[in-house]
Amino acid sequence: MSETTKNIALFALVAGLFIATGMMQSWNASLTILNMALISAIMALGVNLQWGFAGLFNVGVMGFVALGGLATVLIGAKPVEGAWTAGGFQILLALVLGAATIVAAILAYAKLPAGRIRNIGVLAILLVGFFVYRAVFDPGVAAVEAINPATNGNLGGLNWLAAARDSSVRQADLFVLLAWPVGGLLAAGAAWIIGKTALGLRSDYLAIATLGIAEIIIAIMKNEDWLARGVKNVSGLPRPVPYEVTLQDSASFVDRAAGLGLDATTASTLWVKTLYAGLFAVVLILLLVMAQAALKSPWGRMMRAIRDNEVAAQAMGKDVTKRHLQIFILGSAICGIAGAMMTTLDGQLTPGTYQPLRFTFLIWLMVIVGGSGNNFGAVLGGFLIYFLWIQVEPMGAWLIGVLTSGLADGNPVKEHLQGGVAYMRLMTMGVVLLLVLRFSPRGLIPEK
Repeated sequence: MSETTKNIALFALVAGLFIATGMMQSWNASLTILNMALISAIMALGVNLQWGFAGLFNVGVMGFVALGGLATVLIGAKPVEGAWTAGGFQILLALVLGAATIVAAILAYAKLPAGRIRNIGVLAILLVGFFVYRAVFDPGVAAVEAINPATNGNLGGLNWLAAARDSSVRQADLFVLLAWPVGGLLAAGAAWIIGKTALGLRSDYLAIATLGIAEIIIAIMKNEDWLARGVKNVSGLPRPVPYEVTLQDSASFVDRAAGLGLDATTASTLWVKTLYAGLFAVVLILLLVMAQAALKSPWGRMMRAIRDNEVAAQAMGKDVTKRHLQIFILGSAICGIAGAMMTTLDGQLTPGTYQPLRFTFLIWLMVIVGGSGNNFGAVLGGFLIYFLWIQVEPMGAWLIGVLTSGLADGNPVKEHLQGGVAYMRLMTMGVVLLLVLRFSPRGLIPEK
């Protein structure tokens, strides 16, 4: 079997899993899994750029995904009435003062002669700047968080169309699409800051640093209520596709659904999820095409040369740190886009749901199983691993039910096996990883 035929067969097999789910369970369930699998494949593509192209061990994927979700709130949500005048501009001024303090400290460190004077000067700038920052920041935060704290207590977003809710409701909803590239830019900005400080570290230290920074990002999102309501969550975000209720109220849609033998509720749910799948597929295809073009370009060949032998690349005059920063930013931006897409799909931002297991290590598993260094492999891994992540637990419950059907209720063996169903997905992910590393250590679709 040729390599191309094998790859097509693998994708066909994964497609068959989704089709089988639709036929045996429901198409609603199949489309739900497909939408999140598309988003997961985009995340895996971003991690593959960093690890597969450049060998950067980024274990802070969760943080960049969360920043993308935050962008959906900051861009797509409607502004909270009175929040900016109450304290929003004061918060903005405080953030500018904080940034100015850091810049002033860096300049003082660079300009002053080494010794006690420089140390005292930098420390004085930081202390004075910190107290000035808090003096401006804290009252602004208190004013914003005091505005309808049961329902708001935050600044909201920049979607003035949603605030107006005039005759152009669809424009207000489509405005949220702007949050997707903004999510990428927000993640890219954070990646630039992290990369400038952490990319000089050895791979294991880089992993520790990125994991810690991701946890810091989540902690900020949970505790700064003025930003996105913290753990109280932001819900009711605009969506770029029609609402199911709107479709069910349309006589023409109800008639078309009846012509297909579907009730309006089922048809509207399937149609909305199909539209989401179409949007996500377009983004995935565009990113995949660009990633493939980058891989085959001189820049891509240079990145792989740096990955394989940094010393030789440096000897040939390549700026390794600069190139690492470039690809670290690009991969993080893709993860940010995926995070914004996921929050748009959910219709809400819930910082408490961002966990390293789901949004870092599972994405790494997708890249390893699919094939590190191969963009199509990362996409295949995204689809396959997310499908298993969702379906293994109900499949395990069914299997345990069949195996213990002959045992009486209350039997300790039966209760023990049924109680372990929740761990089936974790065990399965470990088994899949071990099997791939044993029989195909370069992944299902290896790098060429």
